[in-house]
Amino acid sequence: MIKTLTFSIFLFICSVSMSFAQTGSVTGTVKTSDGSAAEFVSVTLKGTNRVARSSKNGEYQIKNIKPGSYTLTASYIGLQTQQQSVEIRSGETTTVHFILKENADELREVIISSRNSNKVNVVVAKMPLKNLENPQVYNSVPLEILKQQVITSYDDALRNVPGITRTWESTGRAGDGASYFALRGFDAQPSLINGLPGLTSGNLDPSDVEEIQVIKGPSATLFGGSFYSYGGFINTITKKPYYDFGGEVTYNQGSYGLNRLTVDVNAPLSKTKKIALRINTAIHREDSFQDAGFKKSFFIAPSLSYEVNDRLSFNILAEILEEKRAIAPVFFHSNRTAPLDFKNLAELNLDNKLSFTSNDLTTKNPRYNLQGQMSYKLSDQWHSQTVISGGRVKSDGMYTYIWDDEPEDDYFDQYFHNENQVTGTIDIQQNFNGDFKIGGLRNRLLVGLDYYHRNVKDNGSGWASGRRVTPQGGITTRVYYDEENLDANGDPTRTEAPAIDLTKASVNNLLAGMEGSNTEISNSSYSAYFSDVLNFTPNFSAMVSLRTDYFDSPGDKETKEDDFDQFVLSQKLGLVYQPIIDKVSVFANYMNAFINKEPGVNYNVDGVVLGIKSFKPEHANQWEFGVKTNLFSDKLNATVSYYNIKVTDRVYTDPANQLNSIQGGKVRSQGFEVDINVNPVSGLNLIAGYSHNSIKVLTGASIDFYNEPGRTPGGQGPQDLANLWTTYKFGHGTLKDFGLGIGGNYAGKYKAIDNSITGVFYLPDYTLLNGGIFYNSRKIRVAFNVNNLTNEQYYIGYWSVNPQKQRNFAASLSYKF
Repeated sequence: MIKTLTFSIFLFICSVSMSFAQTGSVTGTVKTSDGSAAEFVSVTLKGTNRVARSSKNGEYQIKNIKPGSYTLTASYIGLQTQQQSVEIRSGETTTVHFILKENADELREVIISSRNSNKVNVVVAKMPLKNLENPQVYNSVPLEILKQQVITSYDDALRNVPGITRTWESTGRAGDGASYFALRGFDAQPSLINGLPGLTSGNLDPSDVEEIQVIKGPSATLFGGSFYSYGGFINTITKKPYYDFGGEVTYNQGSYGLNRLTVDVNAPLSKTKKIALRINTAIHREDSFQDAGFKKSFFIAPSLSYEVNDRLSFNILAEILEEKRAIAPVFFHSNRTAPLDFKNLAELNLDNKLSFTSNDLTTKNPRYNLQGQMSYKLSDQWHSQTVISGGRVKSDGMYTYIWDDEPEDDYFDQYFHNENQVTGTIDIQQNFNGDFKIGGLRNRLLVGLDYYHRNVKDNGSGWASGRRVTPQGGITTRVYYDEENLDANGDPTRTEAPAIDLTKASVNNLLAGMEGSNTEISNSSYSAYFSDVLNFTPNFSAMVSLRTDYFDSPGDKETKEDDFDQFVLSQKLGLVYQPIIDKVSVFANYMNAFINKEPGVNYNVDGVVLGIKSFKPEHANQWEFGVKTNLFSDKLNATVSYYNIKVTDRVYTDPANQLNSIQGGKVRSQGFEVDINVNPVSGLNLIAGYSHNSIKVLTGASIDFYNEPGRTPGGQGPQDLANLWTTYKFGHGTLKDFGLGIGGNYAGKYKAIDNSITGVFYLPDYTLLNGGIFYNSRKIRVAFNVNNLTNEQYYIGYWSVNPQKQRNFAASLSYKF
């Protein structure tokens, strides 16, 4: 028996050895036409399933090939495929090098325009994972798309992502003055920069953007609960230095006085190519499509990379923005407690060219963000990342909104306020990533610690009504209530006064003597988290993540009554099965997010204070499943998914005592999304998406405008959204380097207001068509785009009516060096 077993093992070893001896391999490099290494290029042995991807140095290798004659191809989305014949001999390594027709700049453009390719992403899961390996859905908008569409506004870039839509523009107001978006039915603002908390409260400048990522679903487990993230996060990836000299200067001109100059310069600072500096800067000037309004800004973002050695590297980034604007007020056409005077846009008859402001009423949002990162390779299996980020933003100037204070009089009160708030943050993270095997099973492990601190100092003025207006521009007296003179019922006397002029002096005079804010509030979060991706087989993996978060809020420094702290757990589970590895994956996830809720004052029915009432954190939990594909040598990337999000422990008005709040409200959001990126032939690219969302309050109170059961909670955006963008770039002949682009967006009918007391107000559906032409050579890029070609008059809103631009154009001229 032993002899037989020994002989069998001997035969097996011999057969294995002979099989290896009877195979060969092929190796080589892939380079661009100007001699630079080409990364991510697929090298395929035609007629087999053997494929390799070129490394950062352009190197590739395919082993264990049976002897014979083969055709070797080098391909990537948008590149001209290269082919070479190769003879594989037993026991030998054959060398085959590829030279692409594209240069390094063209290759970089092709790589970043491949939106959903199966490349490794290190931010979404805080560990290196390919798209098909990740059970979470995310979409991205690369820099090349911004260039093709001549995008000069950060917000406009997100029209290329399914399932997200803007509900109002940036107001610059204190705290949340950035643009609002609806994502899977919930609020979203650009709140992450390179995966770290970033301050906005104003506009974001796209000149330092390499990629915009929309990370879908409740994501607090890895990114914390400091921001609303029930529908997902908007994350900005900034440009990074590289170790060659190069850059680009671009001038943009367009409708409504658009003039913009951007400069991108990169330079190595050492002969060994270990230190590199990159500076992006922009000067922006633009007027409004309405009768008043403008934007002036200056932005600069220096970044430094230093590779000390093969193990240790540093990256440092600073973003500084100086911005001054005159902003149209948000038009709220309901007081949320009385029936609507106007049931639709036709009845409201809002003049979309009216701004209801002047260029003398300005707001400034000076801001800076700093980030530093140290990466250290502890071993072949372990990597350490230490990051620190900090920021400061100020809201400084006039903020105004329009409100239907007294229904049935056809007039809307316009309120004014002087913003004076400064917010500062600091975030420190320590992450350890491991890639190792236990019991033959591969583990990719993340272990992290996170400290986040936020301080808000508010010295803003009080609020006052300065005039009353009609949607058509009529102006009448302002109304205020005299608290010192009461009527027979003991209520403040209603008094009228002349409408103020829209000047800074008039508004300051209106607000003079009013009691304002004088608060300074701080809070901190202390978190620990881990996430492990366990491969049971090469095809099947599971992700398990957990976060512990301790929130400590001393509240206002002048009082102890608002102090509170909370502890919460956040979890995530994901499953991925790849029936065809790196081609098709079927995934499912369960994810969580949370928001800390501060205590509220508890009253009796007579209004007597009984004490302070504490609340639990609010939670959102999502179930999602779907399919991702990466087919035909990266030519077809698609994601289809269905999600169901349930928010619990919402705080809402107590039906038994409207002075109090109780906890236990619930909201459900569910829907599906389709995202497609197709590159059927060289030079042709199509991105398309469609989403449907349905959201409603499950548990609440009929007297609560925001939490009425069976109704939408507000700000959820249209139920149906679609996006399309197609480009074709000529690669040969007379039209070589010329290209065309066409696409657009569709948004369905939208319940901007949905309440049994006020009634329902719909914003109509709209279809936008955009198109452009471009010329993109090695040194020169020229582009011309027209947005809203059909001159559609359309509106967005968040319990409001916000007119949008009609037909407009933008042109750009770039010189690359």
